[in-house]
Amino acid sequence: MRYRAPHLPPDEHHRVDTVVEKSQFIAWLCHAPTVAAFETLLEQARSAHPAASHHCSAFIAGPPGEQTHIGFSDDGEPGGTAGRPMYKALAGSGLGEVGCVVIRYFGGTKLGTGGLARAYALAVNKALETLPTCEIVEREAYRLKIDFAQEAQARDYFAQRDVPITGTDYDGQGVALTLAWPTDEAADFTALESRLKGALDIRRVEN
Repeated sequence: MRYRAPHLPPDEHHRVDTVVEKSQFIAWLCHAPTVAAFETLLEQARSAHPAASHHCSAFIAGPPGEQTHIGFSDDGEPGGTAGRPMYKALAGSGLGEVGCVVIRYFGGTKLGTGGLARAYALAVNKALETLPTCEIVEREAYRLKIDFAQEAQARDYFAQRDVPITGTDYDGQGVALTLAWPTDEAADFTALESRLKGALDIRRVEN
């Protein structure tokens, strides 16, 4: 599976400010491959803005369509006016592994339930417009054992196909390469067998 996710260093966030009827909505977005990564963002937002009226949040800690590691919170706003609209904005973006906190400073004008929902969704959507992203490729590990003389050809073969080699082990009889093969492509090594002129000793590495 391939999808896009925020392209941000760990513990860093993307910020965009929005003002609606004198209330300030500060959106923080982060890369959230785990629930813990999102919780770090929420803690940082609360620490940086302790005087804010609310710290509403939403996250998808997995690929698009994830149904288990998701969540949202209104943080004291009327039910359904903050966290859910924020979550819908994240889900509608098609991104995965994304977390968001919207920090609100009340400006004195009540927005009503509909106005609040629109304001929180707007804050997230504006931040999504400029959020840097990258492609995430889900992969599974394979272990290939070859002779020393075949290593250079094998490395060239996988480099041409954008298949990372994540581990290398040498022993007296040859070398074992650990590969990160994309799960959305069939693991077909026929062409490599032809290049190396022989059957390959290759096995999927079970988690």
